[in-house]
Amino acid sequence: MRPLVVDLDGTLIHTDMLHESALKAFRESPWSALLLPVWLLQGKAVLKQRLAQRTAFNAGVLPYNQILIDWLREQKQLGREIVLCTASDQRFADAIAEQLGLFDSVLASDGQTNLSGRQKAQALVERYGEQGFDYAGNSNKDLPVWASAHQAVVVNASTAVTERAQQCAHVETVFPPAPTGIMAWLKVVRAHQWLKNLLLFFPAIAAHDLNDPAIFGVLALAFCSFSLCASAVYITNDLTDLESDRLHPRKRNRPFASGAIAAWKGVLLSPLLLIGSVVIGSLVSIEFLGWLAVYFLLTLAYSFGLKRLMIVDCLVLAMLYTLRIIAGAAASDNALTFWLLTESVFLFLSLAFVKRYAELKLQSEAGASQAHGRGYLTSDAPLIQTLGISAGFIAVLVLALYLNSDSVLGLYQNTALVWAAIPILLFWISWMWMQANRGNMNDDPLVFAVKDKTSLLAGAAFALVLALATLGWP
Repeated sequence: MRPLVVDLDGTLIHTDMLHESALKAFRESPWSALLLPVWLLQGKAVLKQRLAQRTAFNAGVLPYNQILIDWLREQKQLGREIVLCTASDQRFADAIAEQLGLFDSVLASDGQTNLSGRQKAQALVERYGEQGFDYAGNSNKDLPVWASAHQAVVVNASTAVTERAQQCAHVETVFPPAPTGIMAWLKVVRAHQWLKNLLLFFPAIAAHDLNDPAIFGVLALAFCSFSLCASAVYITNDLTDLESDRLHPRKRNRPFASGAIAAWKGVLLSPLLLIGSVVIGSLVSIEFLGWLAVYFLLTLAYSFGLKRLMIVDCLVLAMLYTLRIIAGAAASDNALTFWLLTESVFLFLSLAFVKRYAELKLQSEAGASQAHGRGYLTSDAPLIQTLGISAGFIAVLVLALYLNSDSVLGLYQNTALVWAAIPILLFWISWMWMQANRGNMNDDPLVFAVKDKTSLLAGAAFALVLALATLGWP
């Protein structure tokens, strides 16, 4: 029975180890990116070997092609020799082969030979002879190998690649790729997170200026600019945090972590989104663009290090929420008061603690003792809960003091009615923490609130109270 040779990148796994190792090296040492062109000039095999030497990875969490693996196990039970042959570095190939316990031998790049395309075909012909093996691959680079194989197994390939494979070899089996729809791309840019950027409108709403069409138009541009900037950073964060996401019960299903969308596409998309954000932001104002830059830099700092610092991560999240309000004030040319900023910090600090508490609770239930990629133990959850509830109740107190200030009371005809907003906010914060404690908080708190009927009713009641207080009770 002929041996079955299997490719790794894009075939056995839904990712590429060169891309994975380059991204991990960049996350651990951003300056190492400057060495990539130097290593590449010495050859692709050298580049792969240097990256393999610098980066450790967990072979157990890679996005494996489970359907293919099940089929390979069936072939092995029939007595076939199963061989892993890949252009990835030998270190990576050996670790993956050991993890799966499926392969009889492993051929891979060794720092001198990049085992891809014609070089892979030549190595296999020397070992098994022309037409002496079957080969499973996925890309145009595999066409020379299929041409030298007895039969081809096409895995995760495009229609064009499948047709070319059929022209140069007898195709035994085809494993079609999973369809990638618009929903996957919306998850990539995290379009649902754009709801947070509605905070840009809050200063104009608080100052009763939103009825001005010019201000609304400027804020709409600001919203688009902030959303594109946020998506650029989300993509960067996902690409540099692949291993941590794969260890998370829910985040492992994200498009890049699961391999549904190739990492290189994110590398191209992120800077394009950022450029679009700056172009649109420049139409708003220079001051807004400055706050957008602060938001971008702070978000990058959070992604590359601050999110791993206990407590600091939640403080930074609260500041990122608050920066949206500050940027909205800059865009609409509204002044910010001490009370409004203080209210924002404490309210969003409570929501940041909600987010972290929900994650710790979820991972604790999954049996983990420590949150991967974070500075917390899962046993810290009760303390995080205490800190978050305290911050939320302080936010209620600050709102009461804010609503009692002369500048705010002057905006309302019925100053007594505006106080009804206090118990509504008190109820909502308590409700959010109750949901988190019951394990119902699987999203970002603000995103959860938009989906939660009780939160929507509380928000509507809050807005109604302020509207009636502004217009006066009939």
